[in-house]
Amino acid sequence: MKVREIHIYAHDLPVKNGPYTMANAEVWALDTTLVKLVGEDGTVGWGETCPVGSTYAEAHAGGARAALSEMAEGLIGADLWPVTLNRKMNSLLNGHNYAKAALDIAAHDLIGKTLGVNVADLMGGAQTDHVPSYYATGVGAPDDIARLAQEKRDEGYPRLQIKVGGRPVEIDIETIRKVWEVLHGSGVRLAVDGNRGWTTRDALRVSRECPDIPFIMEQPCNTYQDLEKIRPQVSHGIYMDENSVDLNMVISAAGTGLVDGFGMKVTRIGGLQNMCTFRDICEARNLPHTCDDAWGGDIIAAACTQIGATVRPTLCEGVWLAAPYIEGHYDDMNGIAIVDGHIQRPTGPGLGVTPDETKFGAAVASFGGKL
Repeated sequence: MKVREIHIYAHDLPVKNGPYTMANAEVWALDTTLVKLVGEDGTVGWGETCPVGSTYAEAHAGGARAALSEMAEGLIGADLWPVTLNRKMNSLLNGHNYAKAALDIAAHDLIGKTLGVNVADLMGGAQTDHVPSYYATGVGAPDDIARLAQEKRDEGYPRLQIKVGGRPVEIDIETIRKVWEVLHGSGVRLAVDGNRGWTTRDALRVSRECPDIPFIMEQPCNTYQDLEKIRPQVSHGIYMDENSVDLNMVISAAGTGLVDGFGMKVTRIGGLQNMCTFRDICEARNLPHTCDDAWGGDIIAAACTQIGATVRPTLCEGVWLAAPYIEGHYDDMNGIAIVDGHIQRPTGPGLGVTPDETKFGAAVASFGGKL
């Protein structure tokens, strides 16, 4: 199977009741990038990448489309098999995992459709068709976040992540305590996500003042070195998120015992091929992790759900989707949604979703043709 055509689309996804607030960013709308990959027999696969603005990570929408355009001509006629495709992409462009991920996801979708196989089966086999999700609040007033926590607890979410940082740490501590009053005894797991927004001083203070609350600290501070500094001094587990920019970083953090788990984004690690390697590293080290992405629509949601379904259930911390925060679906019949805190995995061939490409308008760039 070879690549015949590549088409790149830009699409806006407004955020419901925006902005969505994190320690270092406010999100009002999403500029997502979609890739339509056409194989030599005319079969189509879809991929997506949706960086959150330009401050959450070293990625942005304009960069994604520029990187895709940089690689596209060199990929016409290339093999579609994921290992070969990833090596070809790496030979054409250094870095830019978040752009390469869109092509990798599209290749998995296309191969699955060609073979009549679901992407989860391509990646080793689904452990469940009822995939757990989790809800992530924005940064907000303690009482407001506690009310939201109660609402999401009652909706059946098995895990809640509350955003903190970017304000006096006393308010974060108050928020954690009020949320735990709501969740205590419910069985809902709690994650406190700093999005790199705490100083090491703040992280140490939070852990010391909340020793009775069993939460994990997700990316509390800015750098790998910050995590090394606080690791021996905190009484809570540490998950790495933004610092886990590639497999090398994952291997270092897992191998040295720096972290107790990961919040992993499919596009940050480079797509589903690299995500499978990440999943297997975590299973070898017995490290829990999420399988999600920053934002995006049905295509990235389906990719996250498919890989999440293959994770050993005791290590799967859930699949976060942007669906509750944005309007509409690409696939009106099979759009990915969360019901009772879980996602019903699409079981059709490929990703299991077929976007209505008329919703995307004209391609911003197209490459290739007949082979």
